[in-house]
Amino acid sequence: MDHLENRELSWLKFNKRVLEEASDVNNPLLERLSFSAIYQSNMDEFFMVRVGSLTDEEKENGKKKDGKSGMTPSQQLDAIFTAVRRLQPMAEETYKKNMEELAPYGFEHVSFETATAEEQAFLELYFKREIKPFITGIVVNDALPFPFLKNKELYAAVHIVSKKGTSVGIIPITHDHADRIIPLDRDGKRFILHEEVVLQFAHLMFKGCKIQDRAIIRVTRNADIMVNNKGADFRDRMEELVLKRTKLAAVRLEITNEFNREALDYICKKLKIKNVRVFNSHIPLDLSYLFRLQELDDTPSLHYEKRMPRKSAMLAENRSVFSQVKTKDILLSYPFESMTTSFIRLLEESAADPKVTSIKITLYRLARNSKVISALCTAAENGKEVLVMIELRARFDEANNIEWSKVLQKAGVTVIYGPKEFKAHSKLLLIERKSTGERYDHVTQIGTGNYNEKTAALYTDLMLLTSDPAVARDAEQVFDCLKKGTFVEKTEKLLVSPYALRPQVLAMMDEQIALGEKGYIAAKVNSLNDSAIIEKLVEASQAGVKVELVVRGICCLIAGVEGYTENITVRSIVGRFLEHSRIFIFGRDGREQKIYIGSADYMSRNTIRRVEVAAPVEDERLKKRIREMFRILMADNVKARVMLGDGTYVRAERAEGEKTLNSQEYFYNEAYRRLEARSAKQERMKEVREKKKTAKKTVKKSTKSKKTIEKS
Repeated sequence: MDHLENRELSWLKFNKRVLEEASDVNNPLLERLSFSAIYQSNMDEFFMVRVGSLTDEEKENGKKKDGKSGMTPSQQLDAIFTAVRRLQPMAEETYKKNMEELAPYGFEHVSFETATAEEQAFLELYFKREIKPFITGIVVNDALPFPFLKNKELYAAVHIVSKKGTSVGIIPITHDHADRIIPLDRDGKRFILHEEVVLQFAHLMFKGCKIQDRAIIRVTRNADIMVNNKGADFRDRMEELVLKRTKLAAVRLEITNEFNREALDYICKKLKIKNVRVFNSHIPLDLSYLFRLQELDDTPSLHYEKRMPRKSAMLAENRSVFSQVKTKDILLSYPFESMTTSFIRLLEESAADPKVTSIKITLYRLARNSKVISALCTAAENGKEVLVMIELRARFDEANNIEWSKVLQKAGVTVIYGPKEFKAHSKLLLIERKSTGERYDHVTQIGTGNYNEKTAALYTDLMLLTSDPAVARDAEQVFDCLKKGTFVEKTEKLLVSPYALRPQVLAMMDEQIALGEKGYIAAKVNSLNDSAIIEKLVEASQAGVKVELVVRGICCLIAGVEGYTENITVRSIVGRFLEHSRIFIFGRDGREQKIYIGSADYMSRNTIRRVEVAAPVEDERLKKRIREMFRILMADNVKARVMLGDGTYVRAERAEGEKTLNSQEYFYNEAYRRLEARSAKQERMKEVREKKKTAKKTVKKSTKSKKTIEKS
């Protein structure tokens, strides 16, 4: 259908928007290069997960069709490979142009050909002394085994010609002593890459052999692993699967330079990969080294303006966070506000508070040096009941979470892994504190992002703290079900998938559809592909309901298609920070308007195949704040792209005379302003108190003098 888009092709459009940031001259130069690295990293994960999954589907059920585009797995893969090849020239041109623009700052990526004679001599000596002793060249042919090529590792491949026929030589480039960037000057700005030196002197690894062609190659392997059946040995089996992932089938081969066709076919044969999965590149196959360049020059114009998360203006420093939440609901906004001085502070205070009896939390992704884990361990060691649901199947964080689960158990924390067949992706915390007599108070936190201090400074997310008893009861029910491996079926206030989220969302959309042109539906999500939600949005548009969507990545609904989606607007914001918060809005301004924030995207994997939690924002002050946030997102004319009726995206137009509005910069400035306003208010209140105190002393002194006179 004209108003639907294939999921994979939609994601590639998103990654193109990331690549566009690498060519946006309004971004500082070193930041542009970072976007090139992010684009490549995104593509790696896409091949590992999505192409890997489609490859499995092609083998298992090749006739199964995608519900949006009607394409089979094979047709989707063909479309993906075509789209990726079309993006490659843009990726190469952008990288080369940005590197050239760095030259005035002293940066130069040197090739062996452009190196001076002195540098060439140095590199040959460097290879013989610092590289050659640690690597081994392997000759492979039909008589010799082909080495296992690790996922995303770089290898030098050479075409060896001899009287016996064609052979291939493989040299593993990575080793424990390798430094990716080899500096050719004092500050390291003039450099050559480690793999380029290995390739240049590869012939020294195969003495007596005639080398015809040489190239750097890189294999991407399927990473689509999943364990459903849980038991006492679940963690052990997850550890085994994480190791197994490194040995799964190859789904892509990248190669630099021109290479002998016969030799390349031989490598493909050994990797059991078709030629259509071979991708040529004229830039480095691993751009992660670009992040290192940021450290080599602190010229302000090369970097984003330094920003530091502010303390929340909603939290006072002289009272515990728990006591403040008892007074009013609190909304936190990252990365503009600090996680350390708000959420981490709440955990640390609770861990030390003798009246706190229990802490329950769901964990999905964590920082390497997690203060969250530290606080939870301290709480358990202080005798509190601590329950942690840690998701061991969080893709690419499995090993990290496995290790944290061991740390938690060692500290006396009760660790569970959630339902058997569904990931628990919710961001939920419940703290219980003894009040008076047999009474207990609760604080519940529901968030859109992970409890991860590192990503809290890089991703935009929201976090709600509330003492609402009904929300606490729902949260308690969620944890009870997680312990039993069952699912919440009915709630008082929270939306909880897989059973009690999508039906409620659809019902609230129906309420707006009944209002026709007076209805309003809005959402900010990372992705949209849930067929039931898409159908309901189309129905809303056809009923005249205004629908505004901010969708960062995948969007399988095409806006502006006559007869289907002409009342729907779709925007995507790609900027300095990763847009990650999820907001659901039903109804126009007013007390009847319903607003939720939570962990679920409008994707079927979130709405019906995971445990997700969304919470209502009922405090009118907070509702007003979120409405204003959404208004700013819709008004962004710097980092926003607008979807057209053909599914393409264009940058939001700026009206003549209209001021530029970068929503992320606006929210950072707002966080600064709110904190300054609170400080000014506190100063004014302090002055008023001082004046009252002085006035009181004056009156007291006057009264005392009067009494003395009367006595005289």
